[in-house]
Amino acid sequence: MKTIVVDVRTTDEFNLDGHAEGSVNYPLDKIENYIDSLRQFDKVILVCRSGNRANIARSILLQAGISNIENQGAWQNVSMN
Repeated sequence: MKTIVVDVRTTDEFNLDGHAEGSVNYPLDKIENYIDSLRQFDKVILVCRSGNRANIARSILLQAGISNIENQGAWQNVSMN
């Protein structure tokens, strides 16, 4: 199963506040630019600071037809299980 962890915080937050190992930074305000590349994954895990932005990103991706999405809230909560 191909899984990706997407951190939807700003680039500054991602770089300065830390991030989950192996995660990519697709800021919420640019998430639509990454929809096609996310289609290749079996599972998309979304994280941010608290889960709010990840939930918005989840809605955007669901509307684009990507369905196997998890909002794991804060990036410190990432679990690849």
